[in-house]
Amino acid sequence: MSATYLEYSDPNGAEHKFYEVTVDGADLTVRYGRIGTDGQTQRKTFPSPEKAQAEADKKLKEKRRKGYEDAVQGVRQKREVVRRTFTETRVTTRQGAPLLWKFDTKATAFGIFAGDDQVWVGNEAGQVHALSPDGEVQRSFTLPDGVKCLVRDDRWTFAGCDDGNVYDLSGKLPFVAYEVEGSAALLWLDIHAGTLAASDASGNVFAFDAESDQQWANVATGGQMGWMVRVDERGVYYGHSAGVGMYDRASGLPLWQAKTRGGVLFGWQDGQDLYAGTTQNLIQRFTKAGEHVQDYACDAAVLSCATSPGGEYVFAGDSGSAVYCFTRTGERLWKLGSGVGGALSMQYAAGRLYLVTSSGVLAALDASPGAIQAAQRGEAPAPRDVKLAAAAQASAPLTQLAVTADSGQGVRLVCERDGTRLRVRPTTPGYHAWNVQFPRNLREAGATYLVDGLEDAGGFYRVVGDIRRVG
Repeated sequence: MSATYLEYSDPNGAEHKFYEVTVDGADLTVRYGRIGTDGQTQRKTFPSPEKAQAEADKKLKEKRRKGYEDAVQGVRQKREVVRRTFTETRVTTRQGAPLLWKFDTKATAFGIFAGDDQVWVGNEAGQVHALSPDGEVQRSFTLPDGVKCLVRDDRWTFAGCDDGNVYDLSGKLPFVAYEVEGSAALLWLDIHAGTLAASDASGNVFAFDAESDQQWANVATGGQMGWMVRVDERGVYYGHSAGVGMYDRASGLPLWQAKTRGGVLFGWQDGQDLYAGTTQNLIQRFTKAGEHVQDYACDAAVLSCATSPGGEYVFAGDSGSAVYCFTRTGERLWKLGSGVGGALSMQYAAGRLYLVTSSGVLAALDASPGAIQAAQRGEAPAPRDVKLAAAAQASAPLTQLAVTADSGQGVRLVCERDGTRLRVRPTTPGYHAWNVQFPRNLREAGATYLVDGLEDAGGFYRVVGDIRRVG
């Protein structure tokens, strides 16, 4: 039996991986992933030991050509994970926020995405749940590492984990769609039209295309904590210890930057506005051209913020486990106790404000105009506790594809080498020769796959339905 272990570190800090190949007779085992993790494993049996060794040599040659080098396992350590820490103080108001329901995930929760039809929560234990707006648990996943962010691009939902992998949650099983680990701890993600932006604990900002190829990197100085990154069709907006700013989405060139009062702990965008929650008890609103136009004063550090459409109402969660509601012009309508811990992240959707908290709770607040007025009068509903069904099963990430015969049904894909990269493209007539966003850990040169369908995502395709390998 022979084993070869390689490691790779991108000079810009975007990748930090290992690749191990083991040949045992006619059996070939490949193990790969982020340094400090167990990674993922693929095994294949060949007709002879010679053929297994030839395939191993081929794979190792390809990796060395990409910059991988021989290494000793365990010398490099797993990338640091940064947790948000704060001193939680007592709320100065006895009145509670207008909670409709709450769901305890049993671990501190950062990840949230709320849409009109579904709300998602992800916690530090790697558990992800999708619930209806009325609090019914509809889907559950268990990912390999803690969830930092949940983001949506069109109808595709992605989870960014502490290990730097970003999982597509839109199918029956999650799969790795992007790999965006930086040399510093990953803090925040956002996505728009296939462009994924990431910020890290050093204030660096990276942009990746739909194939997870790094488009650009802006390396910060001074140990700035990058808790805010947002993307739209024009640019990438960031916030860290020194303020907020904007990079050109395509080139990464800086377009503007502005100071904030205190370091930025969270960011929200709506239309033409950016909102930055800061350590100096403020939400500061900027135009997307960089003009500071409004402040919203809280009584403690702002951990999260959100707005209703058009910024008619502005919401905040502070380190004292309070929730605030302001008018667009800065008038504070109320400050209420959340009752579920400090809101580490929040999102507004369809008249409701959703929070995920330091105590691991996903909570739904009634944020309709009528409920906001009722809260001003001291009126709030009694929240309902949502329970996870005892028989509920959590789906784990896809690590192996079912093998099928080519029956002519579905869309046929092929994996081909393009320089140093493996690309997956459709071969079924009627489709462009575009790249397909496909599980990165399951690509193999020369392999053929069948999927239920493909959807045009704007210059590339995303998979609809199941993925099978043609054997």
